[in-house]
Amino acid sequence: MIINKSHSKQDLLDIVNTLQLKITISHGDNKKDIQDKYYDYFKNETNISYHKNVYNIADKRQLQVYLNNKTPKKVLNVKDKKVVMSICKEIINYCTHNYWLPYTKYETEKELEDDMLFIIQYGDLPSVRRCCKLMNENVMSKKKYDPIISPQVKKEIEDKNNGKIKNRYFCKFVKGPITITFE
Repeated sequence: MIINKSHSKQDLLDIVNTLQLKITISHGDNKKDIQDKYYDYFKNETNISYHKNVYNIADKRQLQVYLNNKTPKKVLNVKDKKVVMSICKEIINYCTHNYWLPYTKYETEKELEDDMLFIIQYGDLPSVRRCCKLMNENVMSKKKYDPIISPQVKKEIEDKNNGKIKNRYFCKFVKGPITITFE
């Protein structure tokens, strides 16, 4: 079994922590050391099933297939990220100017739509998610744009939203006689 090189050191560490694998990793280990520990784990461990997780991995075989394939996260290099961010900036500019094309570099709605279809594949970036949200708020548009988000980022967003206070009304219930006076 070969671990695909698209998996970063952090991705491998996240898998160990999420699936609670019996692999001991120190901070001094590099990616090659971690991969060697994975190989040892696959040699020694037999049929193991994992609890429900964001990777949708249920057993050892699925873990091997996941590591053998390219990572589902869209990793951008600096040049590509700069292009995506400049497109996001133009689309946000379009949205904040009441969806009016003359304030942007776009000549037609088709160019704008093509750029939106290009950037939705990078839904792990917050700017892309914001562009999709703003474009979906356009009442004149019939298209809806849903960014493609990796399961790990979805989990992070859900955890962040669950931590926020939903109800800001605080009530205190008191038992006993209560006197209300009007002036």
